[in-house]
Amino acid sequence: MKTITYILLLLSVSASAQNKPAVAGSNLKPAVPAADTLIKDSASYSTTVKADTAIKSKRSLHEVVISAGSFEASDRAKGASLTPIDAVTVAGSNGDISQALRSLPGAQQIGETEGLFVRGGTGEETRQFIDGTLVKTPNYPSVPGVPQYARINPFLFKGILFSSGGYSALYGEAMSSALILESVDLPEKTSASFFLFPSNMGTGFQHLSKNNRSSYGANLNYSNQSLYNSIVPQKPEYFSGPVYFNGNVNFRVRTGKTGMLKFYSNWGYSDVGMRNPDIDSAALKAGYQAKGWNSYNNLSFRSYLADDWKIDLAAAFSYNKEETNRDLTDGKGNMLKIPFIPYSYKTGQRVMRTDFSQMRAVVTHLFPQGQALRFGAEHFYTDDRGRSNDSNLVLTDHLTAVFAEGDFYLADNLAAKTGLRVEYSSALSRMVLAPRISLAYRLHDGSQFNLAYGVFYQQPGNDFLYQPNKLTFSNATHYILNYTRKANNRFLRAEVYYKQYRDLVKTVPGLSNNGKGYAQGIELFWRDKKSVKNLDYWITYTYLDTKRNFLDYPYELRPSFAAPHTTTVAVKKFFQEINTSVNVSWAMAAGRPYYHISNNSITDQGNTNAYNMLNLHVAYLCSFFKNRKWKDFSGVAMGINNITGTRQVFGYNYSYNGLFKSPVTLPATRNFFVGIFMSFGIDRTDDFLNNNL
Repeated sequence: MKTITYILLLLSVSASAQNKPAVAGSNLKPAVPAADTLIKDSASYSTTVKADTAIKSKRSLHEVVISAGSFEASDRAKGASLTPIDAVTVAGSNGDISQALRSLPGAQQIGETEGLFVRGGTGEETRQFIDGTLVKTPNYPSVPGVPQYARINPFLFKGILFSSGGYSALYGEAMSSALILESVDLPEKTSASFFLFPSNMGTGFQHLSKNNRSSYGANLNYSNQSLYNSIVPQKPEYFSGPVYFNGNVNFRVRTGKTGMLKFYSNWGYSDVGMRNPDIDSAALKAGYQAKGWNSYNNLSFRSYLADDWKIDLAAAFSYNKEETNRDLTDGKGNMLKIPFIPYSYKTGQRVMRTDFSQMRAVVTHLFPQGQALRFGAEHFYTDDRGRSNDSNLVLTDHLTAVFAEGDFYLADNLAAKTGLRVEYSSALSRMVLAPRISLAYRLHDGSQFNLAYGVFYQQPGNDFLYQPNKLTFSNATHYILNYTRKANNRFLRAEVYYKQYRDLVKTVPGLSNNGKGYAQGIELFWRDKKSVKNLDYWITYTYLDTKRNFLDYPYELRPSFAAPHTTTVAVKKFFQEINTSVNVSWAMAAGRPYYHISNNSITDQGNTNAYNMLNLHVAYLCSFFKNRKWKDFSGVAMGINNITGTRQVFGYNYSYNGLFKSPVTLPATRNFFVGIFMSFGIDRTDDFLNNNL
């Protein structure tokens, strides 16, 4: 568990202040009301249009929204999609946005590693962006078999766009999915928060200036799971931590009449060390320790240059250092070095440092009738330096991209978004062109059809680029068709898609781009906030047919991270009479394939048991202090993940000769939390009710 797990409800309440940007002065450019926004720009949630006559002339459209492949989760979206609070208050999400979005169609239920696996793609094929800038390392350093959580606090964002395919040309380097986040502007009021749990503690504040034109804030969180792990036995034998420390600071300033300058800095440290029985020898234990130091810094600015021109600028710099150590110990805990295979592979050290920076500029020209043209450019700089045992690892890359995209109305009920993205990588010495197009057709009953096509490129992982090679970009072509209907606080979405993978990386018989694959499927999403008073629920179903030939696969296989059938149910009920919120989630997925591959052939294979996870979170809301000067919103929260104790199996680890295998399971059968939280400065009872019902 991670610190953010325990403060889930506290943050969800505090976030509602940040989701309502303050407006200072009556001379600011008015934002178009959500019901009158003709085309929502998936690249910028804050796009505003000063064209009242155009709005009136197109009011009969009732908002045509281009949404193929995308779930918008902003404070403008009501009922049809998930707000940040919705996403991370899903029972079992542990406050991690990637885990929360697994309750949406298209995402796989992956329990052995971090990341978001979407429509047959790996976790590396989904990228996260904050205010237009790429978050290079969104999670703490990976450890085998135990997912590591996100460093970024999802409640710092007023908008979340989860695109499972067909996303905007303003973004790239993600073959499968893009998670696009827009940070909050100004908080509603000055406030503070504090929490203390047996294994976690933290505090934070947000200060709003008296003139409502600037704010600053900071948060600190510390988590040490040693005490919890001593009470709830874990499968790995932890000899260090898990320990997580995370902090962030931010400031926001309104500039002029329409400008907004925002700065966000996040830094963190983690230490996880564990041992498991060595699969090749019952007398030995294999140790693994991962330490990580990370900092992410983002500076963004947006403003109107004139009535019809808008500019968005952003710059980001991140530093990441990871140190991993592998060792073998005997029954007495003595470290060993065994010089012959396979034991020689199981000891060693790797230290990597990555400096990453990005500069980005987007200019938007607004036309009458809600049409717009956006164009811009961005540059990514990556410098990797490190050492793995006796080998030096060095990589420097400059990736430059230019892009253009337009929103057009072809008829009163037909809208189009077309774009083109061009990228050049110095490490690959290659340039690629990525066209994108989306169409939206609105029916008379308010429902809508959406069609999308696009080509999406991504560089091979850095581990493949450290050595001399002739690799090129991998790519995926997306074809998407969906139908949506929203009415009376109910939402239905059905989507079919096809993806064609080309130039995937192969490691056998040699390093090349000879891999390929496909993914196709059907997805359903139903959400209902109307039928039962004070009850909100959604149901999803995903059918996935995918195969790929990549890495060491001898031919096209269904990858080990892809289940053909997945269903999720999320239910949220607030009992107002007793101030208690109950969240329940259930996820089921068919068994995933597993393989043992040796010498370009499969020596063992099969399917795991079905995934079945039932989670329950309960929160009692109250006020610990009655003094008006110290108005607070507080409560007690508790939860259990995997209530039924189902033994989840995610795959198998094999011995070197392939004769023995051990299952990859959860560190503990069940996961528990209980504790209190407090928020000072604003009574959030009404906001909590409104955001959860």
